[in-house]
Amino acid sequence: MNEKPIERAGAGSGSLGSYAAGFILSVVLTAAAFGLVMAGRGVLPRWAIFSGIFAAAVVQMLAHLHYFLHLDTSSSSRWNLLALVLTVLIMFLFVGGTLWIMSNLNYRMM
Repeated sequence: MNEKPIERAGAGSGSLGSYAAGFILSVVLTAAAFGLVMAGRGVLPRWAIFSGIFAAAVVQMLAHLHYFLHLDTSSSSRWNLLALVLTVLIMFLFVGGTLWIMSNLNYRMM
């Protein structure tokens, strides 16, 4: 039989070291956010705790996208990255529109 080679257009598979690095980074960021909440009471202002947790969450999301979902700027995963950007845009519109409508309804009801 004449078998054609299969082209893989999408995310590549990672190595054990890549998965281990992503896992360790995720555990460290989770522990940092937990430690910030537990030790930050009374020591840090509330806005500093929230901004630290938010920063750790954003870095952890980027680490998951890079190490586990293998999304980067290479040409093979460009369509996956474009689909992710479109999904984030749609979610932003849904959440932002919902908050806008609920705020408007709250204003009109009061």
